[in-house]
Amino acid sequence: MAALRQPVTGGEVGPWPALWALVLGFFMILVDSTIVSVATPAIMADLGADVNAVVWVTSAYLLAYAVPLLVTGRLGDRFGPKRVYLAGLATFTVASLWCGLTGSVDQLVVARILQGLGASMMTPQTMAVITRTFPADQRGRAMSLWGAVAGVATLVGPILGGILIDGLGWEWIFFINVPVGVVGFVLAVRLVPALPTHVHRFDLLGVALSAVGMFLLVFGIQEGQTYDWGTIAGPISVWSLIGAGAVVLALFLVWQARNRGEPLVSLQLFRDRNFSLANVAITTVGFAVTAMAFPLMLYAQQVRGLSPTGSALLLAPMAVIAGGLAPFVGRLTDRAHPRVVAGVGLLSFPVALVWLAAVLGPDVPIWQLLLPIALLGIANGFMWAPISTTATRNLPMTRAGAGSGVYNTTRQVGAVLGSAGIAAVMQSRLAALLPAAPASGGAEAGAGGGVLPPALHEGFSAAMAQSLLLPAAVLVIGLVAVLCFATPEHLRRPQTARRTPAPVAGQ
Repeated sequence: MAALRQPVTGGEVGPWPALWALVLGFFMILVDSTIVSVATPAIMADLGADVNAVVWVTSAYLLAYAVPLLVTGRLGDRFGPKRVYLAGLATFTVASLWCGLTGSVDQLVVARILQGLGASMMTPQTMAVITRTFPADQRGRAMSLWGAVAGVATLVGPILGGILIDGLGWEWIFFINVPVGVVGFVLAVRLVPALPTHVHRFDLLGVALSAVGMFLLVFGIQEGQTYDWGTIAGPISVWSLIGAGAVVLALFLVWQARNRGEPLVSLQLFRDRNFSLANVAITTVGFAVTAMAFPLMLYAQQVRGLSPTGSALLLAPMAVIAGGLAPFVGRLTDRAHPRVVAGVGLLSFPVALVWLAAVLGPDVPIWQLLLPIALLGIANGFMWAPISTTATRNLPMTRAGAGSGVYNTTRQVGAVLGSAGIAAVMQSRLAALLPAAPASGGAEAGAGGGVLPPALHEGFSAAMAQSLLLPAAVLVIGLVAVLCFATPEHLRRPQTARRTPAPVAGQ
């Protein structure tokens, strides 16, 4: 057990090559979360699917990704993060091939479910390996790479999707994962260390309660807008599903507290103040990152007439700045108080959204949009590394996977809440600002794609601008959370006791 109490150095190759191998797969699954949205019209035309059917191509993936995260994080502790990661990567790669070969939307949805399960196995293992292979005073730079990958993937997905669809067809947004997955698998086999495992007895009741509760809650929130927050079938309504999910999750928490054996999620994790606060913060970040993209992309395409690729390029300053800041913020995260570093990001983010809402108009010069988007890059550069590092820095090595599973679950639930919340707000603002518009506008403006008539541009822009205030308001909660971070243990030790950070591979 002694080996589990200290970080593992990753073998002769060191931890950095292992991390690079892992983030290749992490990058792939994050790109796949956004790339399909660009292909929706092409999939509808080729497979003869309606809007409700093709929405499930994305919804099924997100559900299968989010629901098992608590379990898959714990699997990494039991069987080793390397084994679980490789199993997930193999599943994801085979499912990607299946997605590209499908001939019906029903088969595509099933293949996407398998993809989501593979992604859920992979994601917690990347954070767990960072926690277990990097010393506490060096994790900031490692997490900055993890965060930079997350930020850049949000840009690459839509752009890459547009290029592949225009040049080769929608199938290639899935086929491209196959060679990347094979290369990632080989690199992970060679570079990722086989870390010590801890014998766990699986909490089967906890697994069942968490899976059922998460499914009901996430499905209800995710599909609420589809059913206009009303009846789904017979006596079943959106709100009854959400309520049932909340009740089941409450029972799950009660069971975790009363379980005298090994609970699926040890509530002792939340005795660490920073872990609890970091989960609050990342939920708001997941909400905002997902929510802000919808009104901005709709405005760019339906008011400004930009293509999907051109719309995605609006976010280029954000991705470039976030990626460029990653090494600097990583070093700063290891040396400065996380409330300062994360506070810069969580303050910049809502300021940038309010600024963007203030200038969003039908005739505003593009450069005026790029200024607040550049501030979004600064926000992203300063958010991901300190929040994720602070969440996992004090975790016992035996609970690294479980903690990573909880952290990624809250991030994903935040994203689902952001998607549902922004859809409701956009619909409300469109109904208020375009109430007398013809059938192509009003509350349905934006549903059919294409550039709107000029008469609708002013009202539609105002509706999208006002919608951006929702994620800005939610981020204030995250800002308060990070400002309450306690001083990490490695910063309390005398300077002479701290280890000198190892050089980053390739630098």
